[in-house]
Amino acid sequence: MRWLITVSLIITLSLASTLHLAISASPSRINPLLATDSASGEIASWIFNGLFKYDKNGRIVGDLAKDWRFADARHLLVHLRTHVTWHDGKPFSAEDVVFTYHLITSPNIVTPYASDFRYVQDVKALDSHTVLITYKKPYFKALQTWMIGIVPKHILEHEKDIMTSDFNRHPIGTGPYMLKSFDALSDIKLTANPHYFEHKPRIETIVYHFLPDPSTQFLMLRSHKLDVGGLTPLQVERQIGSEFRRHYRIIEQPSHGYTYLGFNLRRKKFQDPRVRQAINLAIDRKELVDILFFSHGHVCTGPFMPGTFAFDPNIKAPKPNLQRAKALLAAAGYDAKHPLSFEIATNSNNSLRMYAAQIIQYQLAKIGVHVTIRAMEWQAFLNTVVTPRKFDTILLGWGLGLTPDAYPLWHSDSAKIGGFNLVSYKNPEVDRLIEEAESTIDQKRLAKLYRKIFDRIVQDVPYVFLYIPDSITAVNRQIKNVEPSIAGLMYNEIDWIKP
Repeated sequence: MRWLITVSLIITLSLASTLHLAISASPSRINPLLATDSASGEIASWIFNGLFKYDKNGRIVGDLAKDWRFADARHLLVHLRTHVTWHDGKPFSAEDVVFTYHLITSPNIVTPYASDFRYVQDVKALDSHTVLITYKKPYFKALQTWMIGIVPKHILEHEKDIMTSDFNRHPIGTGPYMLKSFDALSDIKLTANPHYFEHKPRIETIVYHFLPDPSTQFLMLRSHKLDVGGLTPLQVERQIGSEFRRHYRIIEQPSHGYTYLGFNLRRKKFQDPRVRQAINLAIDRKELVDILFFSHGHVCTGPFMPGTFAFDPNIKAPKPNLQRAKALLAAAGYDAKHPLSFEIATNSNNSLRMYAAQIIQYQLAKIGVHVTIRAMEWQAFLNTVVTPRKFDTILLGWGLGLTPDAYPLWHSDSAKIGGFNLVSYKNPEVDRLIEEAESTIDQKRLAKLYRKIFDRIVQDVPYVFLYIPDSITAVNRQIKNVEPSIAGLMYNEIDWIKP
């Protein structure tokens, strides 16, 4: 018997594997309701589940939800998975969903995620595994709202101060991994949840090595001490060789973000669409991608993510046409004696944007436009330029989501100080389309509306949409079942196998 136990232990240990990753900052609160920094969000994503999630094709599927249906446009009935347990062994139930809703909308916590629930009117547990969610009005992101992690009622219901709770450093979730060890400015260890409702992850342990310096992360990759790590275009083109490529598979995908040149539409010179179109035709986006990213990127054609329901693949970026650009400027009253001049403002701590501004300056000089560049430290840039709208143009970027929300960036109501419509774009037709889309739960109808929004914004040229850099990741070739997708690289990590 002792011999059998010893053999069993040896087999178990031989099957155990560890995934080595890097993290550049320590998490502040590993609580999905409070995880506002990227490090906290990444660790929390292993530990907690929402009711819904995206599959590899960017479609919404159930997570803690087994199935669901809209009883009508305002009432969502959700049947939860049975036999789901928290990491401490307690059963998960509908009461945890109700508790999470009341907690995130409570005045006792401060979280930006509370605004995601602004259209939720009520949440009721009809039985231990059925939830009825009532919305104030039909809402196109009714399901996405519930992608936030659900937290345990039995642990947090008696907490006096959630913001400072010990739970934020010792979280208990339903997710595929459990937190094993975590100290500030040190490595983080996660261990596989043996009772995870899908199945136990194939990789037993995840270790996040605390590496705040990007160059150190790269050195760790080159010495094969990390299994997954990001690469820059320069590193791919100039700093890795055949030995590196034998050990790592290089996976390249469009990143979830774009860079743009935005016109301040409160300035008279940019209220003339001919001026905006001229600049749009004079900027060579492909040249920007080739110079800045060694061609590891894509020309951006509009405001929503390629491959999603909102993206219109028929819209293409205009090819540079300097003659047409000059003609448009001349029609708008600008020539060699009275040239168009303006300033590009951007943040100085982003070197790529600085280079992009210089390239644009050079490109626009070919049509007689005089461009100056103002670069400032990020916080000063926000406080003195962006927020008070004191700029001609801004060179900035936005993240791209699988389910975009056009309201914050493109609705005229968001053009006020404090809103994200930084360029003061106002189009009554776009406002109407956004409002109609916001109250649409039919996905086919939603896609049609959002593609119209996409097309109209591109036609109006409030931005010159510039580029989408590639996300480049090195993955240990020994790891099996790695399947890149629009949802990210690690969406199916529980199926990864590392010998």
